[in-house]
Amino acid sequence: MATEASEIRISVRQLVEFLLRAGDLDNRSGGSSEELMQLGSRMHRKLQKEAGGDYRAEVPLTLTWPLGELSVRLEGRADGIYTAKNAARDLKTSENAEVTENLKASADAGESGTEVWTIDEIKTTYRNLRSLRAPQPVHLAQAKCYAYMYALQEELELVQVRMTYANLLTEKLRYFYETYSADELHSWFSGLMEEYRKWAEYEYQWKKIRTKSIKDLAFPFPYREGQKDLAAGVYRTIVHGRKLFLEAPTGTGKTITTLYPAVKSMGEGKTEKIFYLTAKTITRTAAQETTGLMREKGLCLKSVTLTAKDKICVIGEPDCNPDACPRAKGHYDRINEALYALLTGHDRFGREDIEACAEAYQVCPFELGLDISLFCDLIIGDYNYLFDPHASLKRFFAEGTSKDNYVFLIDEAHNLIERGREMYSAQIRRSDVRRMQTKVKEPYPDLEKKLRACARQLRVIDKSAAADFSVLQEIDPLADSVRAVEAQIAAILQENMQKEMSGKMKKDPLASSKRAVQKELLSFYFEIRHFTDILERLDDHYRIYAKRCGREDILVRLYCVDPSTNVAKCMNRGRASILFSATFLPIQYYKSLLGGTQEDYEIYATSVFDSRKRGLYIINDVTSRYTRRSEEEFCRIAACISAAAGQRHGNYLAFFPSYAFLEEVSSRMPEQEDTEYLVQQPNMTEEQRERFLQRFSLVSDEKSLIGMCVLGGIFGEGIDLQGDALIGVMIVGTGIPQICDERELLKQYFDDNGKSGYDYAYRYPGMNKVLQAAGRVIRTQEDVGIVALLDDRFLLTSSQRLFPREWMGYCTSSSAEIGRHVERFWDEWL
Repeated sequence: MATEASEIRISVRQLVEFLLRAGDLDNRSGGSSEELMQLGSRMHRKLQKEAGGDYRAEVPLTLTWPLGELSVRLEGRADGIYTAKNAARDLKTSENAEVTENLKASADAGESGTEVWTIDEIKTTYRNLRSLRAPQPVHLAQAKCYAYMYALQEELELVQVRMTYANLLTEKLRYFYETYSADELHSWFSGLMEEYRKWAEYEYQWKKIRTKSIKDLAFPFPYREGQKDLAAGVYRTIVHGRKLFLEAPTGTGKTITTLYPAVKSMGEGKTEKIFYLTAKTITRTAAQETTGLMREKGLCLKSVTLTAKDKICVIGEPDCNPDACPRAKGHYDRINEALYALLTGHDRFGREDIEACAEAYQVCPFELGLDISLFCDLIIGDYNYLFDPHASLKRFFAEGTSKDNYVFLIDEAHNLIERGREMYSAQIRRSDVRRMQTKVKEPYPDLEKKLRACARQLRVIDKSAAADFSVLQEIDPLADSVRAVEAQIAAILQENMQKEMSGKMKKDPLASSKRAVQKELLSFYFEIRHFTDILERLDDHYRIYAKRCGREDILVRLYCVDPSTNVAKCMNRGRASILFSATFLPIQYYKSLLGGTQEDYEIYATSVFDSRKRGLYIINDVTSRYTRRSEEEFCRIAACISAAAGQRHGNYLAFFPSYAFLEEVSSRMPEQEDTEYLVQQPNMTEEQRERFLQRFSLVSDEKSLIGMCVLGGIFGEGIDLQGDALIGVMIVGTGIPQICDERELLKQYFDDNGKSGYDYAYRYPGMNKVLQAAGRVIRTQEDVGIVALLDDRFLLTSSQRLFPREWMGYCTSSSAEIGRHVERFWDEWL
């Protein structure tokens, strides 16, 4: 159902955390409140199940609150609601003597037959519960919102709030009780909403301006052939709330034909926010530029481009606590003022805008960027913000709210398979455990014992493994020991933070050694926490294996062979998802591994480019097969590349299956006065990559430049060299990944599930790298260039059935004849 323009929606949790946050930004407890909520979900379920009686768990509550001509729709879920008949039992179990009289009154009311309804708000922590003197204000405010909403719904005169704090390590509980009249709650809630008024009114007024501009917005270009149908397909997908898998070759304008209909659907109330998600920083530029073009045509749209924390951090290496970063001190006291200033001063929030505002108000630029996204219509960022289990935008995707009208535009979506496998896999190494064991022996002897037990379980697996690579059926003892380590570290981190904040750490005789290991302990904790998170996700889409790493080390990996379920769950947080790529063949392969269903749509867009402007050649007497690698073969390939590039001066790229292969061929390239070679190096810095690409902006009619790169690497996709900046690509080999244990595990998994394991593990990923590399040549309708495929395996039916339609007019040539064929091609265009 579309959200009315006069209605602002927000969750209870978002409201109270936004308005009532204060104090320092501090990561030393080992994670944010959202992450602790995730870790404590099992405890929530346990307490709710044990409550019994008339206890109702996860009760959805909504409230619409008028603010002048607009209204705010508040949504949330109360952890539990019960009557005072349960209060007598609470009296027996409570450790909190300060509220006993209040609780006795509630218990007496229950025994006398008076129904006093109680709102239960559960919070999990690793803190010592005895140190809690009162509920945290934000936690209590959340419970009071639910109390008011429930009192209004049921016409109650009196409501009790129970704050339940549960220690995740000891499972001990501590209760805090407050009883409120309906009038008290109404007065308090009215004040809260008045504080929110300026934010709600701003958002309401902005939506009116935005909606009018969208309704007046026309497609910013004359439609190319097929573009109108593509845009209509995207719009239809959004309307019906499905997924669309779109194969859109270069030139079809996939950015504008996905963004434009998504924006139009926003103007009609079908979309609340658009998320444009990419695998690489460079591809975000297209979304920014396309939005800019629509703004020139009258569009009013607030957009933000999110920058990774390590890139935007003001102290270089992120260390988010008031002792390490001056901006972390009092960050939450200043952030809302900074946010309002930024929000009312710009429509487009890029890195420079965010950094300038963060500097003026002395707040964290990364957190400011995340906060401004709450008020933006378009959010541009990495896949992580939706799919990563730890980095996702919990401001939007936290549990407890209904499915929202979000639209996800997922660019270069072929990358999401391997990214998904990595995000949803985890591993633990014995050497890492042993190293941390040594580090904590003095300051944390109890943790050292738990780490020793964990290392012992890894040693047991090592001894029982039949080979250096072994698939494991279960690892329950190891899992239990890892969870114990995680819980112990979390408790340590919370205790240390409390000591630092209270000044008690100075009196600790082990303070120096604890501080010395703090940073490494926190990093190790994040790794362990990821491992335990993936343990909870294990199902038949996973395989567990152990791999020996030298004589003394072993790792155990939870390997997500099929990321479809995890990816689909993330996309189900929104209304619709548009997954698009220039290389999405075969589309059923991508659809099956990226969470598609039979009901979801698929479209193959025909290239709008004149295929005659691309010379496509398959060289039939060379190969990258291991059995044929020799001095003769390397020399033949080098001569073939030289001949293909020798018919016209200009810039070329040659791609190879590995650095080793690249070195063999590059060392045999003929030295020529009119040819320069530029060779990709392993682990190039960002500055080195930029210099490599900038060299292609220089075009000469008298010299040639041949860039020699690794297929599937940083220069194999995502770079946009238009016109004469690149006039030819030579691709050595079919891109098939090297045989390895993980690839063989993939092959076996898909064979067992009725698919072609070899295709899924090797052939399809390989061909995608080839198609991406070939796509660097023809970028606009004016471009002319050649693509040479140097491997006789491209002539096999199994390879050619993966060719896009526009490749059907290829020319077969020998390495000796390629120069003549290419010369004829250029003669026709020059």
